[in-house]
Amino acid sequence: MLSTGLPQGSVPKLERPGPLRDRVYEALLELITTRALQPGQHLVESELAGHLGVSRQPVREALQRLNTEGWVDLRPAQGAFVHEPTDEEADQLLTVRTLLEAEAARLAAANAGSAGVAALEALCAEGEKAVDADDVDAAVALNARFHAKIMELAGNAVLAELAGQVDRRVRWYYTPIARQRGRQSWIEHRALIAAIADRDQGRAAELMREHTEHTRTSYHARLRG
Repeated sequence: MLSTGLPQGSVPKLERPGPLRDRVYEALLELITTRALQPGQHLVESELAGHLGVSRQPVREALQRLNTEGWVDLRPAQGAFVHEPTDEEADQLLTVRTLLEAEAARLAAANAGSAGVAALEALCAEGEKAVDADDVDAAVALNARFHAKIMELAGNAVLAELAGQVDRRVRWYYTPIARQRGRQSWIEHRALIAAIADRDQGRAAELMREHTEHTRTSYHARLRG
């Protein structure tokens, strides 16, 4: 087993055309976001390069960029490690997420038509199936798509841009509690859809605040556990 701890065959080889360092950066960021690479895990350049089918140079450049963005910690004489978020970091990020998403839900209730509501219902049905199948990766991805769709229905480009800046970190925090949240998360999504379909802006915003607060408290409860 390699020290990077990636399952055999879990990482596809990167194609050579295009900016390779950007492709390596995106691949490593996805592995961190989905927690295939765990917080605190040692990242060995040569092993990552072997997994990705590239030389060490683009891996080194990607790790430096990830360090600048707070995803990786570069420690003198020790190497690179996946960043371990503090309670305060998680709390600040999830609090900002609540503000953005509550406003998005309110605007979605004001602006969404029947097609938008139908799209939310379809995503919710897929999410429920993923929970039933205990497919955590699919549930996390569908959760992100559901919230992104609400942001899209809100119709505010600036709000969407701000939400996009925190989306990957939200996925990072949500992944370890996705199974714990389970079906309850999708029950809350169903209530959100109903409020949006009823064009009840206040109710939609309040339900989203409660929903995102449940994620925050579940994350902290997991850490205490």
